[in-house]
Amino acid sequence: MSPTYGAPTQDTAAPAPAPTLTGEPLQTQVDRFEAALIAQALAQAPHYQDLMTATSHLTGEKINRFTHIHQSTDDLIKKVKMQRLLGQATGACFQRCVGMDAINAVYSTSYEVDQKYGTKYHENFLKFLTEAQQKDWTIDGAMTDPKGDRSLPPHKQEDPDMFMRVVERRPDGIVVRGAKAHQTGMCNSHQVLVMPTQAMGPDDKDYAISFSAPANAEGLFMIVGRQSCDTRKLEGTDIDVGNAQFGGVELLVVFDDVFIPNENIYLNGETEFATMLVERFAGYHRQSYGGCKVGVGDVLIGAAAVAADYNGVPKASHIKDKIIEMIHLNETMYSCGIACSAEGTKTASGNYLINLLLANVCKQNVTRFPYEMARIAEDLAGGAVGTCLSDADLKGEFTGPWVQKYMKNGTGTTAENRMRILRLIENLSLGAGAVGYRTESLHGAGSPQAQRVMIARQGDIEGKKLLAKRIAHVKED
Repeated sequence: MSPTYGAPTQDTAAPAPAPTLTGEPLQTQVDRFEAALIAQALAQAPHYQDLMTATSHLTGEKINRFTHIHQSTDDLIKKVKMQRLLGQATGACFQRCVGMDAINAVYSTSYEVDQKYGTKYHENFLKFLTEAQQKDWTIDGAMTDPKGDRSLPPHKQEDPDMFMRVVERRPDGIVVRGAKAHQTGMCNSHQVLVMPTQAMGPDDKDYAISFSAPANAEGLFMIVGRQSCDTRKLEGTDIDVGNAQFGGVELLVVFDDVFIPNENIYLNGETEFATMLVERFAGYHRQSYGGCKVGVGDVLIGAAAVAADYNGVPKASHIKDKIIEMIHLNETMYSCGIACSAEGTKTASGNYLINLLLANVCKQNVTRFPYEMARIAEDLAGGAVGTCLSDADLKGEFTGPWVQKYMKNGTGTTAENRMRILRLIENLSLGAGAVGYRTESLHGAGSPQAQRVMIARQGDIEGKKLLAKRIAHVKED
């Protein structure tokens, strides 16, 4: 049964609420979860220890799961469940998944680089990781470069800074220059973990780099991007924002000749390992979308259902069927996230990697289904999701009585409650929250074609041909 975060039924004759991830009735979980959120200590709330924390394989200490190196398929599954839980609680991107995915990708890749070249990248990374676990650092995983002319490799760009690169090599480290785009939550992070953005050839040696740096490193600058409806956050209203408590911003992070000491370098010119690092990070992050976006989807489904209630049509057959379709789409994404986790395998370094084919199938679904869910939610909410009156109008001395009269819809709800639900749907479908729910679902962890390339590569079409030929008794010379 799928986990759900929401309000309990008010019908005393109805069956008891379904069990959630914790196996408890819904209201019990909601009360405990809200208390944990208020305390800003979800990872320390006793009831969520199994999902939110893990035991470090480095120190044996209890750590935040976001800093954990996956030691089993159970860890991979718990990661997805944790992400869904947090998506349900926030209705937004909670901004720590990329760092978790980055540390696991760099962990295994740095180990294999050392095995081939006798470098000390993995040793360097273990020191960084140990400190990150002990201090519970929020880590920004930085992969996407501006790229410039995408038909050209890094070393052939007219402007060589379109990809992160080494501009100076010193005995004690390197100096890097470039930028990383679309960095969700970087301004909330303690550290940035940089990775190459694509496969590299021998001539791209200066671009095949991975390193960490503190978020306040000298020469590192953050430029915050714009979001739809973002100025509403400055207007002193919580209704019009849609989700007044949770959200995030995306940044362009500029590295203007930043010095990186040797002990913080995890790849430096070994171009053939750039592909491994990119594919592993992308796989982990595509798995993540089967958790976090599903949790936010649970919130959107709930909001659409409440909107139908407020419109007085919850029992209409076509309304129920549309909500069922939203659930079907959401659980399909979740199923892929769990499947690629359960089919994970152990790497040479000892941590576990998801099934890359299924992770890419997961993300391919995520590039489509949230868009359809948002469309259905807007359909169920009605045109008022795009023409809703303002909080100021609701509270205005002259306009307030009219807004309260005509926005309540005559179904027993208040105008304010109806407006709050409409604004939440707006937030996720076309407002500031749509960056994390819709646009990020399309482009985050690689745009749709990137997954299709990996599906073609991992899909073993030749093996499937042999199966068909054998069963059909095809005879070939």
